[in-house]
Amino acid sequence: LNFSDSVESKQAESGSERPVVMTPDMEKPSRIFIERLRNLNKANKSTSTDRFFKSHEAKGGNAIDATKTAVLLIEYQNEFTTEGGKLHGAVKQIMESNGMLAKSADVARVARDAGCKIFHAPISFAEDASDNPNKGLGILAGCAADKLFTTGSWNADFCDSMKPAAGDIVVKGKKGLDAFPGTDLEANLKANGIETIALGGFLTNCCVESTMRTAYEKGFNVVTLTDCTATTSQKGQDAATQETYTMFSQPLTAADFIAKVK
Repeated sequence: LNFSDSVESKQAESGSERPVVMTPDMEKPSRIFIERLRNLNKANKSTSTDRFFKSHEAKGGNAIDATKTAVLLIEYQNEFTTEGGKLHGAVKQIMESNGMLAKSADVARVARDAGCKIFHAPISFAEDASDNPNKGLGILAGCAADKLFTTGSWNADFCDSMKPAAGDIVVKGKKGLDAFPGTDLEANLKANGIETIALGGFLTNCCVESTMRTAYEKGFNVVTLTDCTATTSQKGQDAATQETYTMFSQPLTAADFIAKVK
């Protein structure tokens, strides 16, 4: 940092060419300014690396290679999937109408055997919601108020048909809707050489959609498994799978995806 302007100003005031000594009160603002510049540089570096793939390397639209594909299964937990879960009644109708739970289990089994990597992304919160990232607003406020997905509870456990198998990866740290922020998802995708992400789970128009959008922005080839998702209404299900998903992914049924990775 060049302090010449400050020095010249002091010299002009004194009418002298004698050297001006930097006093502590003059140095303090300079140190603050330097620290702000460092923080700005850090922020700029972080922003520049947000995209997983550079634009010329983006994988969107590529053919699906099973050995470079992750099936990301979001929140297949008793809270949603099973009688007794606090949210099961809200999603039961869609789950039954499209058979998403059985189809998701089939996708996981076939994809695993074909060489895909299976990722599980559960969500959980402290009972007092102290780790809930936005507990005063929207759906996360509901999670806090109703004590949903409490860490260590049956409600937060994986349902029986979707428990991780040997070699699967369980994403750690998911507290919000998008499976990327604050988790080890991206690091594990990188470590496993993943280029395509196929998404299923809950809710169709919430956590699945949020994760889809981020994966798309990061340059992954994104697949949404339309009949391996469920939400709270048919209207919401159709709006996401028939409209929004087409903007940020390649929507496929479970059967179509299985045909591509076998």
